[in-house]
Amino acid sequence: MKIRPLQDRVLVKRLEETTKTAGGIIIPDTAKEKPSEGLVEAMGPGAFNPEGKLIPMSVKVGDKVLFGKWSGTEVKVNGEERLLIKEAEILGVVEE
Repeated sequence: MKIRPLQDRVLVKRLEETTKTAGGIIIPDTAKEKPSEGLVEAMGPGAFNPEGKLIPMSVKVGDKVLFGKWSGTEVKVNGEERLLIKEAEILGVVEE
């Protein structure tokens, strides 16, 4: 199955969080929080302003992004969890 997001929506694959703290303590799966960092896998063309002009997206496929803890809607694509969020819910792009 392939998903093509509409308008200003972005399909994000969450990145895995580390399982150890800085002190070396291993965090069990039940205590982990969902990561708020992910990779953009697909996106729509952008949103339209009130005059009907297309506003292009600020992110691109392959960007590493940060988003809020409760952002978007979780969907399953080929048995794997993905997050479908609006571009406005993306807090920033991680540049390395």
